[in-house]
Amino acid sequence: MSRKLDFFKVEVVPHDPTWRGAFETESKQIALAITENVVAIHHIGSTAIPQIHAKPIIDILAEVKDITKIDVKSSALEALGYEAMGEFGISGRRFFRKGNEAGIRTHHLHGFEVNSAQIERHLAFRDYIISHPEDAQQYSELKRELANKYHDNIQAYMDGKDWFIKAMDLKAAKWRASH
Repeated sequence: MSRKLDFFKVEVVPHDPTWRGAFETESKQIALAITENVVAIHHIGSTAIPQIHAKPIIDILAEVKDITKIDVKSSALEALGYEAMGEFGISGRRFFRKGNEAGIRTHHLHGFEVNSAQIERHLAFRDYIISHPEDAQQYSELKRELANKYHDNIQAYMDGKDWFIKAMDLKAAKWRASH
């Protein structure tokens, strides 16, 4: 199954209101799988932002008491269809990905321990973009342009967004600190 998930077409689509329900359903299953270690489960990423285009992959952030306990619960997450990817480029994270029967990626699960700066960064970015429609539209347009240009190259797509995300992270941190 993992080979099917290694490549996928970069597709950015208009917001789908069913993404919120998909997050709610999945978050309940994740909470049951990782049990008493869960502090909170958050919908992050572009599917959590109603006014923008997004890759149709639900990004979920699990805030946990002890990150190493997620490793112990990997088999419970695998039973839900997730593939464990370890830190996958971000120190202190546990990353899992899930696809449907056709091998199309549907969910990303990012596990972080309470007080990780990554939790605040992801939530501040999401909340800032939701609260600032001009920046949201700029991000949406950038994602659409990059998906059209790099439809078969996820790394180029991600690299193309990097400058914008970093700029929004700075704005979001300042905005969050002032509220």
